[in-house]
Amino acid sequence: MDIENLIKDTFTAHEPDAPDSDQVLAATRQRLDRRRAVVSPPLAAGAGVALLALAAVAVVALNRPADDTRVATGSGQTSGPAAVAAPPKPAIAELRMPYSLGWLPPGKAGYLARRINIGGSAADPEKPVYGGEYMLTVTSGRQVLLVDVQEMRMVPVERAVFKSGPGRPVTLAGRAGVESSHSGGPGGYEVYLTHPEGGSLYVNVAAQPGSTASAQELTDAGRRVAENVTFPGTTTVTPAYGLGKLPDGQRMCSFDVEEGGPGGPGGPRTSYSVGTCSTLPPIHVRTDESGQVRGTAGRPVQGHATRYLDEKGYHTLWILKAVHDAPIAVAGSGTQAELYAVADHLVLPR
Repeated sequence: MDIENLIKDTFTAHEPDAPDSDQVLAATRQRLDRRRAVVSPPLAAGAGVALLALAAVAVVALNRPADDTRVATGSGQTSGPAAVAAPPKPAIAELRMPYSLGWLPPGKAGYLARRINIGGSAADPEKPVYGGEYMLTVTSGRQVLLVDVQEMRMVPVERAVFKSGPGRPVTLAGRAGVESSHSGGPGGYEVYLTHPEGGSLYVNVAAQPGSTASAQELTDAGRRVAENVTFPGTTTVTPAYGLGKLPDGQRMCSFDVEEGGPGGPGGPRTSYSVGTCSTLPPIHVRTDESGQVRGTAGRPVQGHATRYLDEKGYHTLWILKAVHDAPIAVAGSGTQAELYAVADHLVLPR
């Protein structure tokens, strides 16, 4: 099945719906609402300014061999080739977002950053079908704002759909768009701006249920967020673990990195989708806090015990205590050997 056509058909079928419908994002919002701690440095927000401009680095870590095969002995001498040092463990690579946020409302921010590249090819691996999204919960005193910024590359500005009522033309930072005229409604402030590479950039700022913000506050914040988005992006996020060199024909199709989770105090919950990125089904890799590890003991992966479960053709391989004390689940309808091939190439914390 061609994933690009599948997603396009899905967008067409749901044109009347908001781009981030509650059905799709409710689970994520619930997790973010429970994690309103200070965001880690790559996405810090303070004094009204979030400088999300770290140097971009490669998505996939390189496994560099040791430069010198000799190792020091207890006598201070070096031994010959018989005492070869093990190659250093590759570092967990940063993940690059396609655009950057230059401003956020003042406060403490919890975030989820995601990027989906399904539809790309070897000749054009960055070809976007969905693109990138930031979902943030910004807390200042008793006020909690929900900020959503996402690429809507298949939705031109003239097809903008709002949750809170009709829109009106607007120009922000030289980019034409349409904004909601009912920012005090249930959807808060919404704006679609012309994306420099086609389609739209969507920005939504709303008060979390139970919190309050005036329509003018939401409008001012939403416009300022939108005005300070920069293309191309230099923002990177740090996952709890990485992907190394994957088996032939497979690559990273998407990632989600969320502040909080099993990567240590305030560490990032991390998930990936791995496959050809043009056909279903992918293999899903995620840090697992569910406590639902089941199955029989499998062969160790990178020194970690494993559990393997086959549920009517859907297979899950748990790598125990892979991220501090949390397991990583590698799951999909592929064979057991395919799951192990992915697991063997994960880049785990040192």
